[in-house]
Amino acid sequence: MAGVAAVALAVGALSACAPKPRQSSEDGVGKGLERLVHDDKYPAALAAAVGRDGRTRHHTAGVADLRSKGKVPVDGQVRAGSNTKAFTATVVMQLVGEGKIKLNSPVEDYLPNLVRGKGIDGRKITVRQLLQHTSGLPEYSDSLGDLTGEARHTHVRPRTLLKRALAHKALFAPGAGWSYSNTNYVLAGLLIEKVTGRSLADQITKRVIDRIGLRHTYFPDARDERIREAHPQGYFAAKPGGPLKNITEMDPSWGWAAGQVISTPSDLNRFFTALIGGKLLQPAQLTQMRATVPADGLWPGARYGLGVTSTPLSCGGLAWGHGGDIPGYHTRTGATDDGRAITVAVTADGPAAKQGPADVRALLDTALCK
Repeated sequence: MAGVAAVALAVGALSACAPKPRQSSEDGVGKGLERLVHDDKYPAALAAAVGRDGRTRHHTAGVADLRSKGKVPVDGQVRAGSNTKAFTATVVMQLVGEGKIKLNSPVEDYLPNLVRGKGIDGRKITVRQLLQHTSGLPEYSDSLGDLTGEARHTHVRPRTLLKRALAHKALFAPGAGWSYSNTNYVLAGLLIEKVTGRSLADQITKRVIDRIGLRHTYFPDARDERIREAHPQGYFAAKPGGPLKNITEMDPSWGWAAGQVISTPSDLNRFFTALIGGKLLQPAQLTQMRATVPADGLWPGARYGLGVTSTPLSCGGLAWGHGGDIPGYHTRTGATDDGRAITVAVTADGPAAKQGPADVRALLDTALCK
């Protein structure tokens, strides 16, 4: 999301007989995490990396809690932020494969008379444009207040989020540009609920989480502010170099279909590897998902598909994933077509060093290209 409310981005590992993960700090990933803590001043950094040999290696650096100085839990849970969009998009694309949704149909066909505003008309916005951020819909998060303060404990309903967005004028005509907006995914979530008659949480859990055995991933219940399993604390600095405030507990309802999922680095690797590897979608729908448009507003070289990003690697090829920024946690993901994968999470939003996010992205490239 914009500003402080940003909720920005191996097949064998799915098997019960997959190699047992092991911890290591001897290679470039471990050293990279240490730099994120020492140079960029993130309280904690954790990662899971799947190498060319198919083995998962876990890494940690820093402390889980600035007060207790406790160890960072290996493969600890974090708020995954906008990685949630890839889960939501996957469910939509499954419904496309089942013939229940048409990508090029207007939102109006499924949610009649709901999407209306200044230059905004659901009869002219397609489902594809929602998933690819080409709808021109404005962002709702800027009107939610300070989500690092008391506002983070407020429960917000999806239609309230949509109403806040529709109070603003369209950014551009549908299909005439690209602009990252969480509002697109609130509508995608409402679309899923309307078509299936079930809750978004139920559909993400049934169709994605349970289907590929993500044991430490979940869509939090309403008003559940905690993180259930072992996790590092999340922090926020109002400005670079400012004091860090613990904001781990929050009602994540304001993120909903755009950013509510909680997961671990290894589970996120399993998800993106399964997705890119064709374990969750039929070939036709996966091909549509991987058709991208330029998205340089995210980071250099980024392109956006239908709920997934692609980033060119220095060694050739692409890293597929998303990433997520939510108060307290910054997460980046990347998976390749040949089964390599890495997820890096750090526990601060607005860290002391401005270079931090770029250093996280560079670490993904290092891990996938070694």
